[in-house]
Amino acid sequence: MRQKITVVGAGNVGATTAQRLFEKSYADIVLVDIVEGLPQGKALDILESGPVVGSDAHIIGTNSYEQTANSDIIVITSGIARKPGMSRDDLLLTNMKIVSDVVEQTTSKSPNSILIIVTNTLDAVAQQALQVSGFNNEKVVEMDGVLDTARYRIFLA
Repeated sequence: MRQKITVVGAGNVGATTAQRLFEKSYADIVLVDIVEGLPQGKALDILESGPVVGSDAHIIGTNSYEQTANSDIIVITSGIARKPGMSRDDLLLTNMKIVSDVVEQTTSKSPNSILIIVTNTLDAVAQQALQVSGFNNEKVVEMDGVLDTARYRIFLA
């Protein structure tokens, strides 16, 4: 049986994550977002690329967490981007609430999953996900290193 990966958040990061996973046929994908029609449309576009990229994975888009049940991995990209005039503290508080809800919804349906947190502000949000999930720290990780390293290299250049 193929593994199942849920990607929560169908914005740029989430949709790109889902697309790359699909292209490699790593797992079947569930793409979740609160915006009606958004994850369904993106999932359909990705699915239709399957014959071109040689993927036999399956991907669906949904606005509910029901289809995320029994996921092996849950990638959380949902949250808001920092807006002009918004402090990092404001961003943190907003995204902690969003991620807390996502973690509660997904881990109740996939209690044996691994969480990969991508939402900013990363360290604090990942710590919140760890606490809310009740998982041990080997099952909650954050995506950080390569992207931040690339940004730092550009800044230095």
